[in-house]
Amino acid sequence: MTKKHASKKIAQRRLAPMHPGEVLREEFLIPLDMSAGALAKVCGVPRTRIERLANEETGVTADTALRLSKAFGTTATLWLNLQNAFDVQMAERAIGKELENIAPVIGHAA
Repeated sequence: MTKKHASKKIAQRRLAPMHPGEVLREEFLIPLDMSAGALAKVCGVPRTRIERLANEETGVTADTALRLSKAFGTTATLWLNLQNAFDVQMAERAIGKELENIAPVIGHAA
């Protein structure tokens, strides 16, 4: 395999979508040495909501995004954008082949 071919293969490799729970866990909870229970108390939500999010078992809702943004000094948009990007990547993986068969309708004669 040539170096050029190897670089192309690496560039084509799709990384696993990043779940917002991974960001919560790796960028906030672990560095702050904060438990899901402690964050849940700060945010006024059930502990299981934060645990399930940090374990990547559920997604970020607008309600949770607002609470996380207040707790961490971020924006709700940050959390919702992370969730949206994850959802789109997962959908692309699920229906990617089907999407290849859809022809654009804008700018084409019927």
